[in-house]
Amino acid sequence: MSTLKAVRGTRDLLPPETDLWNRVEATARAVFARYGFGEIRTPIFEATELFARGVGEETDIVSKEMYTWEDRARAASEKAQSLTLRPENTAGVVRAYIEHKLGDTGNLQKLFYIGPQFRRERPQRGRYRQFWQIGVEVLGPVSSGAESPIRDAEVLEMLASLLDELGIRNWQLQLNSVGSSTDRPRYIAALREALAPVKHLMCEDNQRRAETNPLRVLDSKDPNDQELINNLPKIADFLDEASTAHFAQVREALDACGVPYTVNPRLVRGLDYYTRTTFEFTVPDGQGLGTQNALLGGGRYDGLSEMLGGPRAPGIGFAIGEDRLILTLQAQSAETTTTKLDAYIAPLGIPQNAAALALARELRRAGLSVEVGDGSFRVKKSFEAADKVARHIVLLGEDEVSTGILTVKTFATGEQVKVDKSTLASHLRT
Repeated sequence: MSTLKAVRGTRDLLPPETDLWNRVEATARAVFARYGFGEIRTPIFEATELFARGVGEETDIVSKEMYTWEDRARAASEKAQSLTLRPENTAGVVRAYIEHKLGDTGNLQKLFYIGPQFRRERPQRGRYRQFWQIGVEVLGPVSSGAESPIRDAEVLEMLASLLDELGIRNWQLQLNSVGSSTDRPRYIAALREALAPVKHLMCEDNQRRAETNPLRVLDSKDPNDQELINNLPKIADFLDEASTAHFAQVREALDACGVPYTVNPRLVRGLDYYTRTTFEFTVPDGQGLGTQNALLGGGRYDGLSEMLGGPRAPGIGFAIGEDRLILTLQAQSAETTTTKLDAYIAPLGIPQNAAALALARELRRAGLSVEVGDGSFRVKKSFEAADKVARHIVLLGEDEVSTGILTVKTFATGEQVKVDKSTLASHLRT
């Protein structure tokens, strides 16, 4: 019988690596709270129509990468429904905004999420078929200030603070504007016209994109197409006055906050809902992600709510690829630090097992992290096991149980002392 394994493109996250995942998520939650964000949790599957309308039917995500199935009717009176595992979360958050009439409050909605997404793409380093994202969406009615450039700059400044607090070094912010809902069609038309005489010289993917979604050609990393792409029209030449002013105010606010950035005229987001500000945070090649160096990306989506049948609700958001963020942290760390427990209780004989568990209960209730050994272990084995997982070992033999005076050794210093049971918790803390 063959051994069952995780499906290709998925994997198990195990301790101690999950300690790092938990630290990243705890730091994100703490930073988001300081900026007034609240958590939203949406279903991991939605009606397929949500992504077809929101993300765009001609995108690679919808046309090639979604996990979609027909949810068969369970009764004659029911209709079958096409459902999809979410490939991204912005559309789901905006669907929830509309469904729960959050715009009726008149307030700016500042929401974050942490959770898995699903795409049926070729697995590679940092890219999985089930992957995790940490994301933020800021949206609301125009009267709430949701359309203001200050919202864009605040989100970017918050991201810079988050990456700094996590310890990500050498990050770079790439910034661009893809214009308004009227600028973008004019630019796409010019792009199609410029691509028409040269697209046959491009790779197969770019030939297809030139027809279905020309903006994605600008994203291409195919080295043979770069010279052709560099000669294509620039979006900055097609921005109207309002979009130009909006982008200038975003940059002015970032300058005032001291957040460094580079304007990248080739930076676009391939999804249909993006408008105006678009951005990516990257790290240099070789820092955990190979040549795929983007940590996160996002942008403004002022028309998405209307695409989904809702009220006007300008918004901006981003999604961090948590898998890729973890790889970068691991690559940039000089060493992987495992957090050790406060104590290991070593019962010296099977009759002391019960007392060891009772002592561990007291220490855990006092807020300490504790592991309990087994009285059948030899003393040497107990010390070896304790040294791997804890900062101290507490020896609990027959005499210690009867007198309440315990033997405690601290591995970092080698010091071994006698400690009264009543002061054991405070001793282990120090």
